[in-house]
Amino acid sequence: MELLKRVPENTNVITAHLGNGASITAIEHGISIDTSMGFTPLEGLVMGTRSGDIDPAIFCFLETRGYTCEQINAMLNKKSGLLGISGLSNDLRDLEAAAAQGNTRAQLALGVYAHRVRKYIGAYTANLVRVDALVFTGGIGQHGVLMRERICHRLENIGIFMDYGLNTALGSGEGVVSSPYSPIAILVVPTNEELQIAIDTYSLIFGSDGRLRRRRTDFT
Repeated sequence: MELLKRVPENTNVITAHLGNGASITAIEHGISIDTSMGFTPLEGLVMGTRSGDIDPAIFCFLETRGYTCEQINAMLNKKSGLLGISGLSNDLRDLEAAAAQGNTRAQLALGVYAHRVRKYIGAYTANLVRVDALVFTGGIGQHGVLMRERICHRLENIGIFMDYGLNTALGSGEGVVSSPYSPIAILVVPTNEELQIAIDTYSLIFGSDGRLRRRRTDFT
């Protein structure tokens, strides 16, 4: 919110937390109203080794080919995503290096990854009354300069215009990478999940007043 100079209660944001695990969240007036992950983290975006969204009938198809439920679950969680498509690696850096050398499966994996992110950004843009900012975070979101470009390249028609020079110059830093005339700001914000977990844990144990809460078993 500091980069936007806005308060959360008056801000609508789409956050793209991209890493080996990845999700996109639509935030309206500071409150999450939708996220790409579902009953398990498997739903949603293509990830490092997770498939993301698939046709549910694939389960039945694979069973007819002799795969067990455990094998299918392992396949979709540990052998799919960027790794499965490329047949090479789940590491974005490896795939970008291979793609630059002409590896077509690495190029395909990167293209599918960006395509799936754009689909969710488009869907959430349609569901929000307005969008003030698109935020990239997570390992790929923060460090994947080229992936940010791939994702934003076809988003101009919904008001998201990247300044590619700013994006390259920012690298893995924190800041704004949208063009000055972009109706929707594009931000890169490093994440600190461990700190947030610590803050939430402290609040749960001590409460907002800093006083140690009694255990539930202490109440009669």
